[in-house]
Amino acid sequence: MVSPIQKFLITWSLTLVASWLTLKALSYVGGLISLLLTAALIAFLLNYPVTALKALLPRSIAAALVYIFSAVIVALLLVTLLPPVINQARQLIINFPGLLEHAQETLARFQVWSNEHNLPLDVEFLTSQLLKRVQAIAGSSAKTGVNVVLGTFDWVVGFILILVISFYMLIDGDRLWNLLTGILNPIIQTELTAALRRNLQQFVTGQLLLGLFMAVTLTCAFWLLNVPFFLLFAVFIGLMELIPFIGATLGIGTVTIVVLFINVWLAFDVLIVSLVIQQVKDNLIAPKLLGNLTGLSPVLIFVALLIGAKVGGLLGVILAIPLTGAAKSLAEVISDPMLPPQTGSFFRNPLQRERRVLEIGGED
Repeated sequence: MVSPIQKFLITWSLTLVASWLTLKALSYVGGLISLLLTAALIAFLLNYPVTALKALLPRSIAAALVYIFSAVIVALLLVTLLPPVINQARQLIINFPGLLEHAQETLARFQVWSNEHNLPLDVEFLTSQLLKRVQAIAGSSAKTGVNVVLGTFDWVVGFILILVISFYMLIDGDRLWNLLTGILNPIIQTELTAALRRNLQQFVTGQLLLGLFMAVTLTCAFWLLNVPFFLLFAVFIGLMELIPFIGATLGIGTVTIVVLFINVWLAFDVLIVSLVIQQVKDNLIAPKLLGNLTGLSPVLIFVALLIGAKVGGLLGVILAIPLTGAAKSLAEVISDPMLPPQTGSFFRNPLQRERRVLEIGGED
């Protein structure tokens, strides 16, 4: 006879082992998972206007129109926004040696000042370490550039596959989802579908709006502060905002370090203004857009981010939080003693459905 404690330990041991084996298996197909997740995310975002048009047009025609309209909007944004961002990035790369030399001169003056005031600071050591780090990054960037050139064909093929797969997901997404989840109990299937839709819609749209807010407000603020490459820095922080919880902080820290090479006091202004705008976003705007999305502790959230990065890369990090929220909602249903699987019916029983059909036929 197995005691309740033994049953508990055996159940959770098997769960942990199965989870570890699943992560190991998924790590070998991380590229494929990222491709499918990207296509599914595009189809999910475009499904709302398609659903609105479905009352007027067939779904395939509505999907094609929404897809074409979205492609035109994205193309216009890229044509208007991408050239100045690329131009500022190119200017930053060209001027970086001069900025580095200016930073060395500033550090040398600071070393003289620290010596005059008998401060135990070795700025020369910090400078040498900084130069080594910059050289290492430059060498890595050169290697990465070669790899990017060599992998351009794979990138183009992957991009085409994402567009094609997302289009067919947009047309047959509901039927495909019902096929994949059809083995589950109807209660579990319904709750899983609702939880994924609710968490993905709230989180993804919220993160996109927060990233847009950071990019727009920081563009205006950096322009008023006369920050060089202001558009590049603002767009970079806005894109980093898509990474949950830590993205904006990492983006602000990176931009502040780069501006330090230009002007120390300007870097201080950039840091203060960015942090103020970030606090406005976190305390006033984010609660209205995201609310208490998952109800999870910060530890579990960071664990979810690490697992998402391991399995799906950057996109896995972005989707880790809404998927965790959906898993939490599903776990609440599963743990209810009045609902499956506590009642022994986690999966759909085809024999029971066939028996029900026979009973209805017998009554007729």
